Amino acid sequence: MKKRSTLLALATVTVMAATTALLPSALATGSHTKPGQGGKLDLTFLGRYESGKYDEGGAEITAYDSKTRQVFTINAQAGTVDILDIRNPAKPRKTGRLATPGANSVSVHDGLVAVAQQAEAKTDRGTVAFFRASDGRKLKEVRVGALPDMVTFTPKGDRVVVANEGEPDSYCPPGGEEPAGVDPVGSVSVIDLDRGRGGDLRRATARTAGFEKWDREKDELTRDGVLIYGPNASVSQDIEPEYVAVSKDGRTAWVTLQENNALALVDLRRAEVEKIVPLGKKDHSKPGNGLDASDKDGGANIRTWPVKGLYKPDGIHAFTARGGEYTVSANEGDARDWDCYAEEVRVKDVELNPEAFPDAAALQKDDALGRLNITTTSPTDSQGRVTELNSLGGRSISVRDERGRLVWDSGDDLEQLTAKAFGKNFNTDHAENAPDSRSDNKGPEPEGITTGSVRGTTYAFVGLERIGGIAAYDLSDPRAPKAAGYVNSRDFEGDPEAGTAGDLGPEGVLFVAAKDSPTGDALLVVGNEVSGTTSIYRVGTA
Repeated sequence: MKKRSTLLALATVTVMAATTALLPSALATGSHTKPGQGGKLDLTFLGRYESGKYDEGGAEITAYDSKTRQVFTINAQAGTVDILDIRNPAKPRKTGRLATPGANSVSVHDGLVAVAQQAEAKTDRGTVAFFRASDGRKLKEVRVGALPDMVTFTPKGDRVVVANEGEPDSYCPPGGEEPAGVDPVGSVSVIDLDRGRGGDLRRATARTAGFEKWDREKDELTRDGVLIYGPNASVSQDIEPEYVAVSKDGRTAWVTLQENNALALVDLRRAEVEKIVPLGKKDHSKPGNGLDASDKDGGANIRTWPVKGLYKPDGIHAFTARGGEYTVSANEGDARDWDCYAEEVRVKDVELNPEAFPDAAALQKDDALGRLNITTTSPTDSQGRVTELNSLGGRSISVRDERGRLVWDSGDDLEQLTAKAFGKNFNTDHAENAPDSRSDNKGPEPEGITTGSVRGTTYAFVGLERIGGIAAYDLSDPRAPKAAGYVNSRDFEGDPEAGTAGDLGPEGVLFVAAKDSPTGDALLVVGNEVSGTTSIYRVGTA
C-alpha cells in the first residue's frame, strides 16, 4: 500500500481503450463449467464514482456496510472517508464523508466503521477511529502504533487488527548534511471491542504486539532469509507490517512484512507475535516462472532468466479449502528509496561474479537483463561482485498454508494474461501510454487481493496496479488454482489527467457477497489510487 508521502508525479499521455470484461484466449479455452462447479467467471463493469482527484489518492481502500448499502472509500487527498450510496451500482453517488485526517485504511463490520489514521508526523503513534455507519457519528478513538497502514475486523467483529508499518521518515545518520531520520518500530495492534449499550465502545482497548524480542536474533533471522537491512536499524525498527489476514476463528493473524520478504504469525488472543516466517525466493530460471525483464526489448518477451525474485507481498487474504486454512497474497515487491538510502540498482550497473555468470556481458545488455531493477541486498562475494540477482516482487499471487509454507504460485500467468489481452499496451504504467515501460520493474505489479465465494466456489481477486484490471482465480484446489477471468475498465485511449482514461492504479479490492449486495449479485468494489475513482463490477458465473 502506498503512502501519500511516496506518491510520484506521473506524465500524462494518451492511451488505448479496453473497458469491457475480458476472457483472453488463455482463459477462454475449454467448455464453461456449470454454476456451483467453479471455473470461469463473468466479470462486468457496472459503474464508478469519480473523486476528480488525479494521482492524489482520491480513492484507495474501500469497505462496505450491507445494512445501509454504503461504500466507505479512503480519500487521502481530502483527509476523509467518502461515503457512497451504491443501491444502484451503475451510478454510485457520494452522500457524505467522515473527517479522518491521515486516513490510510477502512473496514466495516455490522454497522461499525474503523479507520486507521497516521499522525501528522507519521513516525508518531497513530489512531483508529470508530464511527457508526448509519449516521457517521464518531464513537471512539484508540491510540495504536506508528503509521497504522491497514485495519480489519476479525470475522465475529469482536476485535480489530491493525498493521502499524513504523516506516522511517529517512535513513540519514545524525550529524550529516541532511536532518537525522526517525525510524519507529513496526507493530501489530489488537483492539478488543466491548460494545456496550448504544455501541459507545467506552471500554475498547488496544494491546500491541511488537518485534523487540527478535532484536537479539538479527543474525539468525538474516541467515534464515528474513531481510533486515535498513541502515542502523534494529530488527524491531526494520520490520514494517503491511497487510493483515485473519483466520476464520479469529485467533490468528497473518501479517505481511513486505520490505522484509517475510510473514508474521500473530496470536490475537495474547496479542503476541508467535513467529516470523521468511518467504523465500522465486526461481525465474524455471519453466513457467519466466518474466519480461527489459523495457528495451521491443515488447512482450516473457522467458526464463537466471534471476530470483523476492516475493515481498502487499495484500493478503485468508480462506479455507479442503479442510485446511490458507492465505493468498499479491506479490507486489517494494524497494526502500529514502534520503540517504536507495535500494534499487540496474543489473548493468553492478559487477557480476564471473563463476556465477560466465555470460555476464550478454546478460547485462539492455535487451537482456541490463535494465532489470534488482536490490542492493542481492548476495555478493568477498570482492563485492553479485553472485545472485534478486529482483523485487514475484509478479504473481501465491497460496501458502497456515504455517506460511508455499503450496502454489501463479508463475508467469499474470504477464502471459495481460500480454494476450493487451499486447500493444503490455506492461504499461498506470498513468502513461508507454508499452513495456514496467517490464524492468515489477511488471503488472499485483497489489490488492481478496477472496469471495460465488455459488459455493471460492475465488481470489487481485488488482494489477500498473496495467490495471482485476484477475480472478478459482481456489477450489489450493494447490492448483485455475485462472477464472480478467476485467479491465481502463480506457487506453483516454487522457489520465483529464479524467477520461477510466480506472487507473487499482489498490483496494473488496468483495461483496450476493446475499449482502443491493442487486442480489456478487460485486467487486475497487479503489483506484491514480484515477481517484471507485469502480464497481458484477461477478457472475460464465
